[in-house]
Amino acid sequence: MKNFLIILTFFIAISCDDTLKKEPIHLEGFALGTTFSIKYLDENNTKYEKSIDSLIHAINKSLSTYIPDSDISKINKGDSLLIVDEFFIEVFNKSKNIYKETNAEFDPTIGILVNAWGFGPGEAIPNLDSVKVKELMKYVGFDKVALNENNQVNKKYPEIYLDFNAIAKGYTVDVIGRFLESKNINNYMVEIGGEIRTRGKNQENNLWKIAIENPNTDGSRSFATFISLNNEAIATSGNYRKFKVDENGQKFAHTLSSKTGFSSKTDLLSVSVISSKDCADVDAYATAFMSMGYAKTLEFLKNRTDLKVFLIYSKPDGTIETYATIKLEN
Repeated sequence: MKNFLIILTFFIAISCDDTLKKEPIHLEGFALGTTFSIKYLDENNTKYEKSIDSLIHAINKSLSTYIPDSDISKINKGDSLLIVDEFFIEVFNKSKNIYKETNAEFDPTIGILVNAWGFGPGEAIPNLDSVKVKELMKYVGFDKVALNENNQVNKKYPEIYLDFNAIAKGYTVDVIGRFLESKNINNYMVEIGGEIRTRGKNQENNLWKIAIENPNTDGSRSFATFISLNNEAIATSGNYRKFKVDENGQKFAHTLSSKTGFSSKTDLLSVSVISSKDCADVDAYATAFMSMGYAKTLEFLKNRTDLKVFLIYSKPDGTIETYATIKLEN
């Protein structure tokens, strides 16, 4: 579940003219099955709704598994001749790099299991057992797919199902941010489903301030901490809201292990990753860390000074603790 970040903006009314100069343009709506919020400062007060809607539509047409005639859906159905676009190429290459870096903890070919467990757009398999999961695991592994020189996707097995949903929201945030920068807009915040990219400062000339929610399971909302982003991106992942319950009352979290094909057994309740890297990158790392668990995540971070985190985890006795490599604010 990715909707754990709340964007805080504060407005100061010194005079009518000053307020008009300082108030950001705010665009909001729906994208990629969730909501988006975009705020930016523009001297010309230009609104780019149509351009941004066009970008979102183009990315959906390329990467959405929920659109039957998207490029990724065609590839999943066996189209080996389709030439993919620049969006697909960048996401594919980023995914390949993070797949290798995380020792396959981040793996977009887990899509066949996502569908089988009932978390994706494909048909779920009833009474899924270890025998069937083992059979499906044959088709998991991002090293079994490649882009050829003609920008066509080659799959080792036709059954391989690509699913970029764990990186697509962050990537769409990046594309919109880059678009704003191409219009000489240097102060903005773009958020889609809790994934955020910021540049510059807000209307008060302060860094954009973000709130991270506590992992409440009772439907209530409270904040664990606040942070300020300095030309950085943040993505948060967690299992405590998005899960399924079987006939025996057992919960199955939506983060699946690419090693086992089953729900990841993790002591992490919430992972927020912050970096000056692209939002797509932190989006993918957040998913990988949820699968890794607390100890493996800390080990991974030892040599990654480019990544900062705020982790909420459960100790063996059930108590909740936090770990942070970022400056926390009240």
